[in-house]
Amino acid sequence: MNHLVAGSLVVLAVLASWSARAAEPIEIFDAHLHYNWEPKPFYQPDEVLALFRKHRVTGILATSRPNTGTHVLVEGKPDGLQIVPFIRPYRIRPDIQTWFNDPTIFDLVQDEFKRGYYRGIGEFHLHGKAAESDWVKKLVDFAVANDLYLHAHSDAEAVEILVRHNPRARIIWAHTGFGLPADQVAAMLTKYPKLWGELSYRGGIVDGAGKLTPEWRALFERFPDRFLLGSDTWVPDRWASYGEIMAGYRAWLDQLAPDIAAKIAHGNARALFAAR
Repeated sequence: MNHLVAGSLVVLAVLASWSARAAEPIEIFDAHLHYNWEPKPFYQPDEVLALFRKHRVTGILATSRPNTGTHVLVEGKPDGLQIVPFIRPYRIRPDIQTWFNDPTIFDLVQDEFKRGYYRGIGEFHLHGKAAESDWVKKLVDFAVANDLYLHAHSDAEAVEILVRHNPRARIIWAHTGFGLPADQVAAMLTKYPKLWGELSYRGGIVDGAGKLTPEWRALFERFPDRFLLGSDTWVPDRWASYGEIMAGYRAWLDQLAPDIAAKIAHGNARALFAAR
């Protein structure tokens, strides 16, 4: 084989490799995942891991109600999957309505934290002036003291109160205000540099034809480091449609510049949850 032919073959092999990588869907870090365990999970652990592999999900922010599901995922130590566990301050579903005034929930959080692997607290539901509770302030201060993120399913008022409790709090804003106008989202991100928006169930990102809306394109371009993706698998239907959820994200990520898309898809989460 002469040098010209050999060189051509090398070039072709490199191009083929690049083409194969380009054809792969962008990897996603799922920053809002519930593996609930009451009384048993919708999928067994091996089925969940297969689902992540199938849809090229390479990292998860793992929570569960109760925290048993998170224990199972973390202690399984699966290859090729970064698991970032958060403490869910719920034992049963009704705790959603009362946790912020319940001292036993603070005990639960402290006990779970002793496991030594948690990176945050949440997702928790908290709205309006309910965030002014003394027990919420204790939780926020505990998170700050122990280098933990807070994952808050909250309106803008509650987010602001959380920051007032302790300006050093780092908050992942579940659903980024749901339908809060984009200009108000921008104002929150500008005012609070330790606030990140997680985009499950977030309205207004695309129009009826699946095209990015101008206001959300502008948000992503202005704040490329401040958004995360999530599935919010809070009910079995969300697990059943997991592939569709990921495909929906990839459809509008493809409309962004590749560097911005990569940050939102996985880069921002990797940066937040890098090894300490």
